[in-house]
Amino acid sequence: MNQAYLFLIFIINGILIGFLFDIFRIIRKTFKTTDLTTYIQDIVFWIAAGIMTLAFIFYYNNGEIRFYVFLGIILGVTIYILTISKYIIKASVKIINYIKNIISTIINIVLIPLKAIIKTVNKFLFKPFFFVFINIRKKLTKNTSGLANFIKKIHKPTKNGI
Repeated sequence: MNQAYLFLIFIINGILIGFLFDIFRIIRKTFKTTDLTTYIQDIVFWIAAGIMTLAFIFYYNNGEIRFYVFLGIILGVTIYILTISKYIIKASVKIINYIKNIISTIINIVLIPLKAIIKTVNKFLFKPFFFVFINIRKKLTKNTSGLANFIKKIHKPTKNGI
């Protein structure tokens, strides 16, 4: 009876590992991840699955590793993946995308007054400043070239080059 109970415990461990795997799959389906992020997520998954399995082995089986432990974990993961995994992923992705759309809409609504303020500040503060700055620069450039021509007319080189 005790080994049957432990076998069931490790089936549950396998189901939890399958669910943990689905969490990472859901993240990848709802958010764009780079290859490096995917590699890091894989490492985090395997570390978390290993820690979870070791915790189950030490807590429920006094640290004894038996064949039925691995059989129960494999059976639990298989049962989870073949039965409810695709439904959990599909529902979670829809929920997360819905929440992302709501947050995006809220951010866009909040940004409308901010965009209007930036546009007004740009229109009344920065445009006149840049208008004045550009005209001063044009005048200086025009005067500099006129000054260079004036110096050339005044100073005519002699035969000595001076």
